[in-house]
Amino acid sequence: MIDDEEAGPAPEAEAEAPSSPTSLPQLPRPRSTRTFVVANQKGGVGKTTTTVNLAAALALGGLRVLVVDLDPQGNASTALGVDHHAGVAGTYEVLLEGDRVEEHVVLSPEAPNLHVLPATIDLAGAEIELVSVVARETRLKRALAAYRETHALDYVLLDCPPSLGLLTLNALVAADEILIPIQCEYYALEGVSQLMRTIDMVKGQLNDDLELSTIVLTMFDGRTRLASQVAEEVRGHFRTQTLPTVIPRSVRIAEAPSYGQTVLSYQPGSVGAIAYVNAAKDIAQRGVEGGH
Repeated sequence: MIDDEEAGPAPEAEAEAPSSPTSLPQLPRPRSTRTFVVANQKGGVGKTTTTVNLAAALALGGLRVLVVDLDPQGNASTALGVDHHAGVAGTYEVLLEGDRVEEHVVLSPEAPNLHVLPATIDLAGAEIELVSVVARETRLKRALAAYRETHALDYVLLDCPPSLGLLTLNALVAADEILIPIQCEYYALEGVSQLMRTIDMVKGQLNDDLELSTIVLTMFDGRTRLASQVAEEVRGHFRTQTLPTVIPRSVRIAEAPSYGQTVLSYQPGSVGAIAYVNAAKDIAQRGVEGGH
């Protein structure tokens, strides 16, 4: 039986760290562009939060980053301070109308060299509209390949809706690596097994290069033994993929999007911001060690 006894300070009691992530040292540049699909079929695991904060941290470390928002809710666009109201062109026009990525990419105010392809509510109908489109699974892959021919990028992060439809499938085909955020709570691995089956299907039929390279433990609550036990369980299943840095459950992280910001600009000295900076360092270092 899992013991949920309190074992530490409340997550709301966040101490301000002495240093600010806005003055990050240069992170190591990968040998070639690393394209991550950030996916988890289970909702509420910090998927979009992880996407935007890692993207900002990587960009603040001097790297060239593109975030592609594939979720009709446009939460990644919101958190990165990018307009995405009805009528704003973005991911929908690239996928359904064949527009070039550079026509609609905008610079985020969150960090230098952080660009965003925004999502609008128009994407809500894209799942149905894509069904009849020729080469529907490779639309995003071809658009990104064309963009990279004229724009140097170090990291591309694809933020997906919490479903395994055609939008997520396009991201899985376009990516080289998968990053799965997993919350340190009950049923943490729920949905991961189905995602793994989808990954195997994509690898076998559409994208042989796809690999599950990174798992980020999110919403870690130091008050509970449950969190530590879940983290241990995840590391047992995914020993090499799980980052050493865990992301704490944090009021600051949760508040930031309502201000159109990442936690790195909203509260740069908070433990949540520092955790995402350290996670970005882990990812960047692994990219060098892994030969990416």
